[in-house]
Amino acid sequence: MTWLNYWGRVHVSGIDLGLERVIPVAEKLAIIKSQAKVITVAGTNGKGSTTTIISQILKHAGYRVGLYQSPHIYRFNERVKISGVEATDAELIAAFVTVDQARRDCDLTLSFFEATTLAAFLIFKQRQCDVLVLEIGLGGRLDVVNIIDPDVAVITNIGLDHVDWLGDTIEKIAKEKAGIIRPQIPTIFAGQQTLPQAIQEKASECQAPLYCYNRDFFYQENSTTWMFSSPANTLELPKGKLAVHNAATAVAAVAMSGLNISDKAIAAGVLEANIAGRFELTEVDGKKIILDAGHNPHGVAFLLQQLKTFLKHNPQYTEVVSVFSMLTDKDIEAVTAELKPYISSWHIAPLTAPRAAPIEQIQETLEGQVVYVSENIQQAFQKALKTLPAHQIILVCGSFHTLEAVWESITHVHE
Repeated sequence: MTWLNYWGRVHVSGIDLGLERVIPVAEKLAIIKSQAKVITVAGTNGKGSTTTIISQILKHAGYRVGLYQSPHIYRFNERVKISGVEATDAELIAAFVTVDQARRDCDLTLSFFEATTLAAFLIFKQRQCDVLVLEIGLGGRLDVVNIIDPDVAVITNIGLDHVDWLGDTIEKIAKEKAGIIRPQIPTIFAGQQTLPQAIQEKASECQAPLYCYNRDFFYQENSTTWMFSSPANTLELPKGKLAVHNAATAVAAVAMSGLNISDKAIAAGVLEANIAGRFELTEVDGKKIILDAGHNPHGVAFLLQQLKTFLKHNPQYTEVVSVFSMLTDKDIEAVTAELKPYISSWHIAPLTAPRAAPIEQIQETLEGQVVYVSENIQQAFQKALKTLPAHQIILVCGSFHTLEAVWESITHVHE
């Protein structure tokens, strides 16, 4: 039995929001008070890209950076990186052993996410990281990542996602995300919508200076560069692989951190930052594949912006074929409605994940579309690949689990 399977079974539920069980274990491990500077990032979309860019900038500035992200796409080790390098299996196993002992000493159970997050924090402490860049997994206020006080709080945007856990309105979700704000720390809101009242109220209550996109910092895109501007400075920066909006959020965060970071380090970090499953381009047998983890309407709208730009610059592709599946607790109807105008045919299959949507649920939302059903995602991908003419491109999306299944299929093809 592997440690990851073990953590999946120790606690009765996979998601259990609340900090009362996890805090005694974290105190036992002495990881709540970090000596490092901490930047915590919450939000509905864009967290992965924003934390990756912040981490790369800090690495180029010479800091030892602990980066914690979730979920992973291909390997669990992706969640825990020190200056861009994944933690080793041996390091993770040693941390899991220590966390399990502390849990037993406290006579408590931990969920998979709680246990693995504590293990990551333990590794960062052992490695004596200068800065921690932490991505909130779900919500903010009650997420285990929030046990460590940040020095800078970043909220990327607020969208309707995880409504069963966080609430069914933007304001209710914003209140959960605002839980990462602490007294008098710089707080960044990078949403492209009106500032939610819950964030304004929490910042005021904490006397935390609040910096908002399109009010306190801005960006403007050119063909190969973009401009970041705030009252303090203006920078011309290169375009990297990740979205400029998330890069601007990252630059605002490092600018507010009080850390010593040169313009050169910012430019190098923006240019180098890359993340699996965010408009990730690959090729199999000379055929072009796009992998994107977009799984809610906001994320898919952003994916489509990038897709339109890609197709404009690659006119040889006139049709997009999608390999697609989702989890049942996501807004499948809204996601497929966004995608339909751009997809010529769909290859769908059920996922093997616990919350996988039944294939009938997906089919229902694709009524009137050209749809091919397979037994599993690997089979759906192979079918799409086999029949793909030169003018078509494959878009894999709908869930991290969909990407993981296709990645396994691609790895198998390359072996």
